[in-house]
Amino acid sequence: MHTSAVTPTHCPYCALQCGMGLTRGPAGVEVVERPAFPVNGGALCGKGRTAPAVLSSRVRLTGPLVRSPGTGELEPAGWDEALDRVADGLARTRAAYGADACGVFGGGGLTNEKAYALGKFARVVLGTSQIDYNGRFCMSSAAAAGTRAFGLDRGLPFPLADVARTDCVLLVGSNLAETMPPALRYLTELRDNGGTLVVVDPRRTRTAEQADLHLAPRPGTDLALALGLLHLVVAEGRTDEAYIAERTTGWEEARAAAMAHWPEYVERITGVPVPLLRAAARMFCAAEHAMVLTARGPEQQAKGTDTVAAWINLCLATGRPGRPLSGYGCLTGQGNGQGGREHGQKADQLPGYRKLTDPAARAHVAAVWGVDPEALPGPGRSAYELLDALGGDVRSLLLMGSNPVVSAPHAAHVEQRIRSLDFLAVADVVLSETALLADVVLPVTQWAEETGTVTNLEGRVLLRRRAVDPPDGVRGDLDVLHGLAARLGHGKGFPTDPREVFEELRRASSGGLADYAGISYERLAEDGGEGVFWPCPAVPDGAPAHPGTRRLFLERFATDDGRARFVPVAHRGAAEEPDAAYPVVLTTGRVLAQYQSGAQTRRVDELNAAAPGPFVEVHPRLAARLRVADGDEVAVVSRRGRVVVPARVTTAIRPDTVFMPFHWPGEGRANTLTHPALDPVSRMPEFKVCAVRVERA
Repeated sequence: MHTSAVTPTHCPYCALQCGMGLTRGPAGVEVVERPAFPVNGGALCGKGRTAPAVLSSRVRLTGPLVRSPGTGELEPAGWDEALDRVADGLARTRAAYGADACGVFGGGGLTNEKAYALGKFARVVLGTSQIDYNGRFCMSSAAAAGTRAFGLDRGLPFPLADVARTDCVLLVGSNLAETMPPALRYLTELRDNGGTLVVVDPRRTRTAEQADLHLAPRPGTDLALALGLLHLVVAEGRTDEAYIAERTTGWEEARAAAMAHWPEYVERITGVPVPLLRAAARMFCAAEHAMVLTARGPEQQAKGTDTVAAWINLCLATGRPGRPLSGYGCLTGQGNGQGGREHGQKADQLPGYRKLTDPAARAHVAAVWGVDPEALPGPGRSAYELLDALGGDVRSLLLMGSNPVVSAPHAAHVEQRIRSLDFLAVADVVLSETALLADVVLPVTQWAEETGTVTNLEGRVLLRRRAVDPPDGVRGDLDVLHGLAARLGHGKGFPTDPREVFEELRRASSGGLADYAGISYERLAEDGGEGVFWPCPAVPDGAPAHPGTRRLFLERFATDDGRARFVPVAHRGAAEEPDAAYPVVLTTGRVLAQYQSGAQTRRVDELNAAAPGPFVEVHPRLAARLRVADGDEVAVVSRRGRVVVPARVTTAIRPDTVFMPFHWPGEGRANTLTHPALDPVSRMPEFKVCAVRVERA
């Protein structure tokens, strides 16, 4: 990269995929603003500004590592030796135990090209059904609920800019100010334009402080809250009967289910006073245009799909989805959390959101891949179930771009399962806590060192561009898959050029729900690099290009009859409710300066100075009972383990609840405590609710 050149690209972290430029300055690679990119308008959070720090050879992997049979330690090796070891480990497992004894675990930060190639590698080269990814821990409940209601899952069915132009936003379980700071401007603009903001969160977060109305339910009771609001909407005659008749089905059953959740009953469950419930219902219904936006709070529960369904039912009953400046949306978390689940690294899906159980889908993708449809394996285990099977049915694992030792629920158990594997290979940018357990560690390129596409929370497909060269000992993930495929007898079909992979992805997705066939690298580089919204099908030669679909459902929903589906749901408790032994509810989340498992952000000095380590938020009443002061060490104990962290005494948390961020390993690892109970539809673990006790350490 030349000194004066600025390469337009995107932040490596959250699903906003903020636009930025990279240039070479006196201190090395520097970030410059890219104000023309519409999502963030040049604004960046601290993580985005400091992202080049992880490019440094001081903090990242610069050569392969293999575990020495003699010392048991990870030692430097050449690429041929490392790839030979991985191919041999996978081949021996397959020969001894069958294809499904080989597991593959991907990541929501992988580009579309990598996610596509990884799914193809698992199913064509290894022949295994055992593939899933950490995006299952992100927004799978919202995806399942959206698919069930609308026939299609795209996080936001409208551009993020529409949020500023609506009249009321009901924001459920999102601390946008800390998790996606550049997006906070849309809520600020909303209020500047005269709109109202209702925030649902058990904590009074920086986002909740911006709200006109803050509802603080007990964690795990969001489903009852949504049903209570729908009850009030019906009781007060605020439903849109014409819309319901014209554009939906299933209303009678959903209404009957909601009417069993009268306000006083909901207050007892949630702790939200009836007057606040009535105020929220009035605000939402009085607005001409209104939206419900959910995030991990209601989704990361063992009833997350039903919880999101209840919020969608509220939207449908008031005539919001499929109308301008209105509807339901989900704030995707991971950088490519949207695209990462569309193209084949999820256990039950083929590229283009095609179902692995659909014969026509199998035939289409198999034709693109040049294989027999009958040779494609069926659906495999979900993410936690796959991790739980390690060392048992699944004996070897290839893992790319994930750190489940820190990020998975019941993490001590997951770590034990990983340690019990016959063979583990990890491809990553840094030596994460999971990579430290591997037999082979493969150092791979990162965002600024490679070209590829990602799909942000709006369904906007974007082109990241290579701006700098990686260290000599580092290769791309596509190179890794190419090398492994060749060693396992598939010399063709796994190109290393991301553009070539994307061209194949276009063909594989063509005609699917997530249709990328009309998108090309050339098109993504045009118009200032603003991206193209999917679905964007191909058109006949000579016809104008499809413009992409900025707003879904304006004419019809993606169901067979074009109508949205109400789903009748009822409140049920968490998998683990507080009791005498564990009387407090633990909920988890993120802080401003760290990201996900912290594998990369914990290597950035500026971010560590802002958020140096784990803590637990404790209400003053609980602190007084424990005789604990701010900063004192406390033990937080669940049925799965014990962690020791400093207390942060604050009135921002409910007295019956404690909060821990999940970015750190070791004795402050929040996921040591969390419950692995799974949603029956999405297979999402219950990260947001478990019973604990807090003790003086």
